[in-house]
Amino acid sequence: MAREGKFTKDDLYKATNHLLLQHGYAGFHFGLLAKKLDISRAALYKYFDNKDELITEYMEFEMERFMQELEKIKKYPHFEDQLDYLLGVIFKYSKIHQILSMVFQIPKSDHPKVNETLEQLEYQHGKMYTYLNNFIQLGKSEKLLKLEFPNRLILGFIFQTVNIPNYSKLPEQEWKNLMIQFLRHGMFVERS
Repeated sequence: MAREGKFTKDDLYKATNHLLLQHGYAGFHFGLLAKKLDISRAALYKYFDNKDELITEYMEFEMERFMQELEKIKKYPHFEDQLDYLLGVIFKYSKIHQILSMVFQIPKSDHPKVNETLEQLEYQHGKMYTYLNNFIQLGKSEKLLKLEFPNRLILGFIFQTVNIPNYSKLPEQEWKNLMIQFLRHGMFVERS
């Protein structure tokens, strides 16, 4: 029997993360979440009016954590060091990237808190792009990246490479090293 409702924010966010990854935005609902937390649905409605309020709050929390780490990229003066750091951060938050992309599925709302949080997420996304754009510009200024490739194309490849499933079941560090090698050198062997 579901209890009325003691849960921590950490418990709530872990369960939300798990269910969003398992069921997606459309399949996520308070019934599933209440069952996962072993609480009543009414306990959730004490804190959130609807799933969009919870999901956007959770997304904002994760985006802030990601941005705190991304801001540290400035500590590295050279592109290759920034690339290594960035890939580490992206790998660490690879599942969060999937969840944050669900923001586009959330419909416009009459709920002021949801709209406010969506605006904050949009602002954070713009801030993230500024950091990443500066990162790409550094690579181009150091003559390590081809000038003819648009910044968004390069960033897209970086983010999508990290999302490739490790079907080979290689150890995580070995998989990361292969991704870094692929991004740095491509798939062609060097010709002599």
